[in-house]
Amino acid sequence: MTEASAEPSPLPPRRWGRRILAVPPSYIVLVVVLVALAAANPNLMKPQVLLTFIRQAAPLGFAVLGQSLVMRVRSIDLSIGGIFILTNYVITAGMLSDCPPAVLILVPLAIGFVVGLVNGVLVAVVRASAVIVTLAVSIILTGLVLFLASGRPPGKVPVELRAISNAHIDIVPVPVLLWLAAAILVALLLRYLIYGRFIAAIGSNPRAAELSGLPLPRVVVVTHALSGLLTAAGAVLFTAALGIGSVKFGPELMMNSIAATILGGVTFGSGRGGVAGPFVGVVAFALLSTLMTVFGIQEPGKLIVQGAVIAVAAVIHGIKTR
Repeated sequence: MTEASAEPSPLPPRRWGRRILAVPPSYIVLVVVLVALAAANPNLMKPQVLLTFIRQAAPLGFAVLGQSLVMRVRSIDLSIGGIFILTNYVITAGMLSDCPPAVLILVPLAIGFVVGLVNGVLVAVVRASAVIVTLAVSIILTGLVLFLASGRPPGKVPVELRAISNAHIDIVPVPVLLWLAAAILVALLLRYLIYGRFIAAIGSNPRAAELSGLPLPRVVVVTHALSGLLTAAGAVLFTAALGIGSVKFGPELMMNSIAATILGGVTFGSGRGGVAGPFVGVVAFALLSTLMTVFGIQEPGKLIVQGAVIAVAAVIHGIKTR
């Protein structure tokens, strides 16, 4: 045997292309953004600074965890904005001002779980359109808050909740640690529990899964309920960081949750996609917004760039599935 024959043959260009396309677009976007940040201002690459930016993305990160779950079962959750604005009202309207801090957190979580449960029943049992139902629920919740608040911001966030948002363990903000813990729990749930296998089977082929005896409606209902719970957790962190009541947010959070999920490699109708991809997608979006701020790009320009990134991610997915 000659020495030349023992050397491995190089991969052909087509196989390299397939390997690159197999990587979730969020990883590529994150690398590009980090390189651009380092070139624009090296001080922004300090761990403390990066973690500050990532902390601002933690509420969206919780919502993306829920969105990625429902998209795996071929559904969608457009009630995220409504849950955020209702949670903000419940915390800042003063109705829980005399309650212990734990109640300030548990009540919004319970509300989010119930909203998700209603979404799931309407989608999986009544067989209503997920897009229409969850969007309608979001509109109802927003209208309810506007009615109760008479169109005015409710009040301030209790000091105990603000302390959670500002807390650190070493240099890592507590909201980032909570988001990371939730992501690990969801990843373990999908990988090791029978529920995760049901989600993968339903996402791949719901008809075949139902004919095989899988409890399709029950799994979809539970998935929507978990999405509502995770979204409410993100809403609690968002309200704690905001510090005041507000009635002027919601739709952009819903759109960003879908964008980050798609960017992370989770798509409709496949049942595939990990937790790490959407996690990195949220971080990439947060740092992309920071980068555009550094370059003086205003809000309209940010929307154009974010839309372009999502469109490129969708094109890459289309190429992969051809």
